[in-house]
Amino acid sequence: MVSYKEIKASNALINDATAPRVAVFVGGTSGIGKLTVSALVATGASVRIYLIGRKSSEERTRDFIQELRAINPKAEVIWTEGEIGLLSETKRICSAIKSKESRVDLLFLTTGYAPFTTRRETAEGIEITQSLGYYTRVLFIQHLLPLLAAAEAPKVVGVLSGGMERANVNLDDLDLKKPGNFGIVKAHIHYGAMNTTTLEKLAIDNPNVTFIHSCPGWVNTGNVRRGLDSNSIKAWLVWLLLEPLIALFSFADEESGQRHLFQSTSAAFGGRGVPWKGKPGINSLGKPADGLFLVNYKCDCTPNAKVVSLLREKAMGKIWDHTQEVLRPYL
Repeated sequence: MVSYKEIKASNALINDATAPRVAVFVGGTSGIGKLTVSALVATGASVRIYLIGRKSSEERTRDFIQELRAINPKAEVIWTEGEIGLLSETKRICSAIKSKESRVDLLFLTTGYAPFTTRRETAEGIEITQSLGYYTRVLFIQHLLPLLAAAEAPKVVGVLSGGMERANVNLDDLDLKKPGNFGIVKAHIHYGAMNTTTLEKLAIDNPNVTFIHSCPGWVNTGNVRRGLDSNSIKAWLVWLLLEPLIALFSFADEESGQRHLFQSTSAAFGGRGVPWKGKPGINSLGKPADGLFLVNYKCDCTPNAKVVSLLREKAMGKIWDHTQEVLRPYL
């Protein structure tokens, strides 16, 4: 485990020279994304942050941005509204960022929520939690890769379930449309494996960019009830049983934000970023080199070598081809 003391010491080294000069936070209006934005701004570094979220979160997010400006006047936080469950909206937002920026140092992805309900498809015909938890994320990465490649120490951090992959991905129904294939457990496992497999493919093809698939542990973000009818039995069970458990065992908000800031900036993962004198991270290929890092809530690398090797061999090609087929109209 990387101790909290070590993490705070590393984050204390973040300044104008080592901070991500331009950062894009997709899903940064709540939860871990918001906590990490707060931690980054609190370093006092000169940064420009694109904070992307839904129209319904605009008012409270603008209040949050005012708080950030009071903490660090050198930080420029740009509210960027979009319904990014829609791939067309993701493309629009990426086009806007590309028209303004020549580089992106950090792309931080936290969109999504637990699929407690039955399948709900977007207007584009994609199940909403899969769009947010997988397709939207990959589309952001692919659009912004040229800007990431122009940075000195670019990182992509996706927060979901890195290191907890299972090999039983349904390659015959990657969108879980067939009866009986969709459910909270199946979907969560499925999306996590798809993320890791695609992120590794992107890491192999783009060795100048560091990729992290993070498993945050329990964090009391309040996001667990999203998508549920507030008067439904499931919502009441979550409120009575699951949320108290999360509150009991979760990290403090500040520590979660600091740990994810460490992942986003430290040279512990791949050698680029804030200098790190500790043990170097091991990537998904089992090497202390750049690539994809599966990082747990302790900030330890958990390569899950046996499962990831099977996914690499049997699933990577099919998942990538299917993903590109879905995303092609929006690239």
